Formats: sequence, structure tokens, C-alpha cells
Amino acid sequence: MSYHGPGSNFELLWEAAAGLGRGLPQELRDIYRGEWLVPDPIGRPYSYSNFVLSHDGRVSFSTPGHEGGGDVSDFNPHDQWVMALARARADAVVVGANTLRTEFEHEWTAEFIFPSDAEAFAELRALENRQPTPLQVIVTGSGVLNPEATIFSDPRFRVLIATTDSGLEVAKAYDLPNSEIVSFGKEVDLLRLYQALFNEYGCQTVLCEGGPRLYASLIVANLLDEEFLTLSPVIVGSSDSEQRPGLIEGLALAPGNDKRANLTSVRRAGNHLFLRTTWS
Repeated sequence: MSYHGPGSNFELLWEAAAGLGRGLPQELRDIYRGEWLVPDPIGRPYSYSNFVLSHDGRVSFSTPGHEGGGDVSDFNPHDQWVMALARARADAVVVGANTLRTEFEHEWTAEFIFPSDAEAFAELRALENRQPTPLQVIVTGSGVLNPEATIFSDPRFRVLIATTDSGLEVAKAYDLPNSEIVSFGKEVDLLRLYQALFNEYGCQTVLCEGGPRLYASLIVANLLDEEFLTLSPVIVGSSDSEQRPGLIEGLALAPGNDKRANLTSVRRAGNHLFLRTTWS
């Protein structure tokens, strides 16, 4: 199966020496101009995230109809292709309930974001022994959801709603098809969730696509192994009346904290930079 790709190959500016793990097929390496190795998980899934960040450090315009990352990336095809690649290798995609509420028509699959390579990414999933679609995992403390979301009505999807003791009955009251609702404590215990994804749902790899509060919680819990981050030339801005979120929200770390992202590769396509980092 041949890939169309994003229109041109990425330009590799720098990449660290390769480690261990399952690599990409040659055609994908040609487009990406290098490797992405996914190591074997130990005790929990291999966990990675994907975000696009504006030139001024924002991840959303937070304007009705423009809450997603597409406006931030300027709908850049290379960014969309990287997102599709990240989804194509994920056994589960995890998002917060607010992301589901604002992007209720979204489907967290490779083919949804990059349909021209749908068949090729499906072949990659089959090659890596993954289910045809990733498990759709929605994290909600309150149990409040958008029952009109596409993933609840499309039988192709399996949905896990990860909630709290207090949110359990709220979520169950929606009587949503294709969905399993599980409490992970008084607050959503992300370590328990990720261990359950590994042990009970057979997920070897898990992708987080936000939002910024869920992302922050994963960092605090030391549950994020790798990160894809697109740096866009778009300016978003923020004001007292129109506050736009940054990459991390709901978390204020102290000066001198030990959270560090370790750069592993830098790619370029036009005015967009594509970083990959690991976490220590």
C-alpha cells in the first residue's frame, strides 16, 4: 500500500541516536525522514501525546467552532499527517470530556484526520496487530458528557468512559451505546486507568490528545513517555475577556522542579517545526 503523504517529505534537522523498539515501514521513514521507535511496554502502555502549539504558546483559540488544533496549525497538512501517524500506532486515544464536548463530531482515528492515507494507515495497524480503530477513552471527573458525540453512535467504535465514584451514575444516566463506564476512584486515578488499559483492554500504546489539564495530570503522574509537539507560526493571543489556554493548565510547578523534556528529534516543513521529546 502506497502513502500519499502531506505533499512533501519532512526535512530532518536533527535526530538523536536510535534506541530500541518497533520501527516504521520504509515508506513511512522516507516521508518522515527518519525513525520513530515504539518500545515494548512494561507494566503499563507506552504513553505519548500530540499537540500543536502556536508561536505565542497557545493550544486553542477557545472560540465556538474553532476550539480544536486545526486553527492553531493553520490546517497544516504535515501536522495533520503526524497526528494521523500517532493515531495509527495507538491502541487507545485518551481525551478529556471538555475536548469531547467541543469537538463532538470528531473521531480519534488516523483516517478521520488524514483520509487520503486511510487505507495505508489501516494497513499499518494490521501490520502491528492493532484493532481497526483505537479504543476511544474519555476522562471525566463529573461524568458530564455530550451524548450527541459521533463516537457514541458509530458501531465501529469501542468507548471507555473513565470517571469518578460521584460521576459514575451521571455518566450511566445517558445510556450511551458502544460504551463502558468505569470509576477510577474519588478522582480519576490515571495510573489505575493506564494499568487497566494495559491489563484489561490489551492496550500496548496510548495516545493523549488533551486537553491541557489532562496533559498536565499525566506529567504529574509520570505517565507520559514521549511527546509530539508541532510549533506553528500562527499567533493566537489571549486577553482578560478571551483567555486562551497554553499547553499546560491547572498546574503550577515550583521553580527548580524536576520535570524535563528531552529533545530527541527536530523536523521542519515550511514555517512549522516538528519536535519529539521524551520525559525524564
